[in-house]
Amino acid sequence: MLPPDQIAELRGRRYNGTVASLRLANPDLMVVRVKPDFPIPAHKPGQYCSLGLGYWEPRAEGCQAETLTPEEELKVVRRAYSLSCPISEEPGRLVAAERDYLEFYIVLVRENADGRVPALTPRLFALKEGDRLNVGEKITGMYTLDPVQPDDTVLFLGTGTGEAPHNYMLWELFRRGHTGKVVVATCVRYGRDLGYLATHRRLAEEYPNYQYLPLTTREPGVTRKAYIQDLIAGGELEERLGGRLDAARTHVYLCGNPKMIGVPHRDKAAGAVTYPQPAGVIELLAARGFTADVSAAKVKGNVHFEEYW
Repeated sequence: MLPPDQIAELRGRRYNGTVASLRLANPDLMVVRVKPDFPIPAHKPGQYCSLGLGYWEPRAEGCQAETLTPEEELKVVRRAYSLSCPISEEPGRLVAAERDYLEFYIVLVRENADGRVPALTPRLFALKEGDRLNVGEKITGMYTLDPVQPDDTVLFLGTGTGEAPHNYMLWELFRRGHTGKVVVATCVRYGRDLGYLATHRRLAEEYPNYQYLPLTTREPGVTRKAYIQDLIAGGELEERLGGRLDAARTHVYLCGNPKMIGVPHRDKAAGAVTYPQPAGVIELLAARGFTADVSAAKVKGNVHFEEYW
């Protein structure tokens, strides 16, 4: 453990942001707003930046044990997080475009199955309002609304905190006065893991072109396990939309578990595409005429994805 004066010096030198507010949706899920010391750079909804804390900081209880070398204790651990958005904090009124904080939606990783000790989230969950941390000064990413037209149908399909960028993009569509249908479907283990549920339910009442579909897989008393893939394969998503999935006028955004997304492997030499099994959303949509982005070839389709792992 480093002495207090050294910790104070490291914080003063390495940190450039303050926790403005912190809300726990449950003990392992939080919405945190961070106010950077610098002006928030221009950016687009859907993009991301990094958060960081020193290894010298305390960790939340009940997490995988960690052993550090003296050299490691002096380092800052960082990770990229998509920006979230409160969307609307009162009925009939979207939050302002000009905000002095960045909002993040973070789940506590208590331990990793592969043996790697979680370094950052146990420290983030030990934070309190007013605490300091490191904020990346660059906001970037290709997961944006750039290809969406005002009357397109837009589907945001996510798992867990993969909902974060979808919240920000949904706010942007509302702000633009988007006229096409919009659906946000979020799959979590338990109902308590839906950190923005009340907000989305209110928005669904206020915007006639918007639907929110919360799905759970382990909720006690709920006999049906519902996954994003089931909405598509079983036709429920089309029922909700009131018509078939039209690839010509629909953009789909996928963020979260790679198994849900199902990014295919492309063999350039053989010209073959192999999908992971069981089928992910990309394969299910490909059978309906959709085309996924191909980042390596800079090919843009109408299925856009951000693997949040």
